[in-house]
Parts: sequence; structure tokens; C-alpha cells
Amino acid sequence: MTRSRASAKQAGARFERQVANHLKHHLSEFIDRKVRTGALDTGDIANVRTIDGKKVVVECKDYGGRIKLGPWIAETEAERINDGAAAGVIVAKRMNTTAPGSQWIFCTVDDLIVLLGGERPTDD
Repeated sequence: MTRSRASAKQAGARFERQVANHLKHHLSEFIDRKVRTGALDTGDIANVRTIDGKKVVVECKDYGGRIKLGPWIAETEAERINDGAAAGVIVAKRMNTTAPGSQWIFCTVDDLIVLLGGERPTDD
């Protein structure tokens, strides 16, 4: 059975809520799903920060099939810039598990550097 647009949106919202609640429980009471902002998207989860307080964009993907890293990384980078964040990560739903802590995380090496406490590299 294929997903309709409505069922895909519902699944995405449910996945975002699960991820936000998991992060909130383990990191900060201020983490929550973001309100939709229209054309200049800034990610799906609000108030995520690096250990030294820099903003992190979190883009959630409850996809129904293949992982599409190229487009997802491009989308997350655009959202990172829109939000003025230091880093961006993708939380992708793993097939056959709903446990929020078992989902996959994807990011670039530059994002990883920021997450681990470094400064975002400029053009190398």
C-alpha cells in the first residue's frame, strides 16, 4: 500500500513528536516540535543546542523507502542557513523500529565538528 500525502504528513508529524519528546526527556525541557514557518523552513525541532550553546537544526525524515541523503543534506543545509544555526542534523526513521533513540542521524563532517565543540570550518 502506498502512502497518500495526508498519511505521509501524519506519519511525519508523529515521528517529529516522538523525536522531540525523546530529546526533551534526555536533554532539555525547552525542546519541542517547531511551528511551521512557511517558505523559509528552519527544521522540525526547536531549541536544540550544541554543548557550548550553538543552535542546531534538526530535520526529521519518516520516509517510506530509500534514504535520499543528497537532497536531505541540501535541505538541512538550507534550513541551517535560514535559522542562523551552527549545525544541522537529519534524524531518519529506521525501518522496523519505532524507538526514538534507535533512529539514524546523518550530518556532514563540518556539522560533526560543530557538534563536538569546534568552530564551523570555512572553505577548505
